[in-house]
Amino acid sequence: MHGRESNGSYRNRLAAVALLFLFLIFLGHPSQSLAGPATDAVKGTIDQVLRVLQDKEMKKPDRVDERRQIIEKTIGDRFSWEEMAKRTLGTQWAKLTDKQRQEFVDLFRTLLTNTYIDRIENYAGEQVQYLNERLQDGFAEVRTKIASGKAEYPMDYRLLNKSGEWRVYDIVLDGVSLVANYRGQFNKILHSSGYDDLVQKLRTKSEKITSP
Repeated sequence: MHGRESNGSYRNRLAAVALLFLFLIFLGHPSQSLAGPATDAVKGTIDQVLRVLQDKEMKKPDRVDERRQIIEKTIGDRFSWEEMAKRTLGTQWAKLTDKQRQEFVDLFRTLLTNTYIDRIENYAGEQVQYLNERLQDGFAEVRTKIASGKAEYPMDYRLLNKSGEWRVYDIVLDGVSLVANYRGQFNKILHSSGYDDLVQKLRTKSEKITSP
């Protein structure tokens, strides 16, 4: 199957699926669970998002924007957007000022959330099975398997402990890291046309996504 696609298109497809299922895990019900602190953190987010989605009042047309904002915040509270953004830039991160770093984090967060948040509404009963959890020196990896129809997708969630809270900083689907995938795309732009061009491309993408 993989041989029929170029490495770039295959990785891009996996990145999209990974983000989709990252959000789906917050909506699904785990069939099994080996509880641990990082796993418990993910479960807490599941409960919060489910409450919003099942709230009849929040389903009313005049509360669509409010509902979206709550879901975005709930999911965002489980992520370390800064860590994700930092890892996608690699060595370029150290060259940025604090203002530039904040701008990049904001653009990266907007790109991801606006690209995939609508798919939460299309949840179709995918089942999540928690396999195990590994902890080491303030980092955790939660291994899961997601069943969608006849297909199964192994997925690892990588988290770090920040001030006592477990935050997602990467997901790995079928051996492909979301962060590494974006880092590869960003590095090509950085090497060919520089950081300013990368930021402009992210701005343009964000504006297209958010426009009606």
